[in-house]
Amino acid sequence: MENKIKIGVSSCLVGEKVRWNGDHKQNHFVREVLSDYFNYVSVCPEMEVGMGVPRETVALYGDLNKSRMISKKTQTDWTKPMESYIEERISSLTHDDLCGYIFKSKSPSCGLGRVPVYAEFGSDSVRHGPGIFAKAFTNKFPLVPTEDEGRLNDSLIRENFIVKVFSFSRLKDLFKNNFSIGELVRFHTQHKFLLLAHSRKYYDELGHLVAKPKSLSKEALKENYGNTFMKALAFKATPKKNTDVLLHMIGFFKKVLSTLEKDDILNTIQDYRKGLLPLIVPVTLIRHQVHKHNIEYLKDQIYLNPHPKELMLRNHV
Repeated sequence: MENKIKIGVSSCLVGEKVRWNGDHKQNHFVREVLSDYFNYVSVCPEMEVGMGVPRETVALYGDLNKSRMISKKTQTDWTKPMESYIEERISSLTHDDLCGYIFKSKSPSCGLGRVPVYAEFGSDSVRHGPGIFAKAFTNKFPLVPTEDEGRLNDSLIRENFIVKVFSFSRLKDLFKNNFSIGELVRFHTQHKFLLLAHSRKYYDELGHLVAKPKSLSKEALKENYGNTFMKALAFKATPKKNTDVLLHMIGFFKKVLSTLEKDDILNTIQDYRKGLLPLIVPVTLIRHQVHKHNIEYLKDQIYLNPHPKELMLRNHV
């Protein structure tokens, strides 16, 4: 795939032997599947800060808001070196134009959540929060889609993450390439059904922004639209919301479909909603009719092609 999207990834997930024991945690989906569509910027904070391989394991201690990173055996405190490293590394990542990040789950540096944070060294009292590098990254880049690799085993979470990455890439292209109100309206129109499949509330908010664009400066409009757009996509597309979108699309075929054709698609949509068919089946039927009857408005809808079909993200019941 040309012009691959650039995303960050924990180094061990792409097969780099940077784990504490000199091994890796290569993830097949990340290393073998997504690599056809994404260029990776690999990061291993513990390796890059100078801990070496093999090394002592480390853990987080203290307060969730201000954790210390200490090695478990010698009690070496890595907090200050890690904080200095994180500041420099996060600064360098601002130049990489990342459209997503896949973190190693439960890592004291890279886990997005569920990372044990102990009250003090030797204590059994534990709470859970993010790793210190992942926390700094999400604070600095709140709009960039992020996910733990472990959660990508869930088909809904996996598709939602990939949808967000491709959508964020298109959003950044909109803002970089001679941004205009006309291009914003076009972008918003193309994403109508995708947004509705995630959040009607935020779709309506975006509609208000697009309807009165001159009430804000261009920079404020871009910031407000971008923030709200990514908030909308943070909500998962559920079978109910997808069904509502598909039924809405059927309305565009009132005058061109025979009763038999319409009933066939409607029955397929209902079977999808009941969990009997994957989403790709009704989407494929609608896509076929869109091109057969040249329905211009639906041709440009991102919802019908939100990501490469080869990823088969909509092929699961």
